[in-house]
Amino acid sequence: VQLQASGGGLVQAGGSLRLSCTEPRRAFSNNAVGWFRQAPGKEREFVGAISWRGDRTSYADSVKGRFTVSRDNAKNIVYLQMNSLKPEDTAVYYCAVAKGPYGGTDSDGYLRWGQGTQVTVSS
Repeated sequence: VQLQASGGGLVQAGGSLRLSCTEPRRAFSNNAVGWFRQAPGKEREFVGAISWRGDRTSYADSVKGRFTVSRDNAKNIVYLQMNSLKPEDTAVYYCAVAKGPYGGTDSDGYLRWGQGTQVTVSS
């Protein structure tokens, strides 16, 4: 079973959603985990990432202050809390396990990808 992202859905602008990323039967506690998104007709873009211990996070400017990445290594799960959602946040969101303990903004730095979960924000 591969990396799984879940929690997407339809929400009104200003609302919140929490996405989850987990990988059954395979721990990623020694790796950073990143979130990316891809809107229709656009290239995939970096959203945020969290280091293996959860002590470092990084975000795209477009989501800074609204989105928060967190993790619970005991449960092998990473979250993306999305607040104050905007219609331009509409996209398929993917989680990915980084090659090492610290993740960057470049998708080449990630070696396993989830199947994606759709987030739609209505105006």
